[in-house]
Amino acid sequence: MQAIDFYMVDAFADTTFGGNAAAVCPLSEWLPDETLLKMSQQHNQSETAFFVTTDEGFELRWFTTQGEINLCGHATLAASHVIFEHLDYPESTIHFSTRFVGPLTVTRNGEWLTLDFPAWETQPIAPLPELLATLGISECKELRVRA
Repeated sequence: MQAIDFYMVDAFADTTFGGNAAAVCPLSEWLPDETLLKMSQQHNQSETAFFVTTDEGFELRWFTTQGEINLCGHATLAASHVIFEHLDYPESTIHFSTRFVGPLTVTRNGEWLTLDFPAWETQPIAPLPELLATLGISECKELRVRA
């Protein structure tokens, strides 16, 4: 049986059992998706981040207990913490490649980590009458502010 290190990281906190917890698993190579899912289920956190080192940086993937997801901010922050603090990454910027959202970067400036994520354009939709009724809302207005 292969031994795999993992870390439990409380993102957005400086104390144990605070913030938003994520499991982080550095891998030497990708394991089958079924194995990654089983590992996520075993960790039983909202998300588990898996990463593999590449020549360009790192490949990063996220799983819940139900399956792979396209993006997770706090698990990316947790993975970055592991790379910088436990794996002694010497650079100030981590370059992640991802399956679904493309490149992500995390930059360290002292004790601060800055995540650079994609901005997706939203599309306005009209709320469904059933949704409004369920929420107890009788009137709805869409307001936009331009910067």
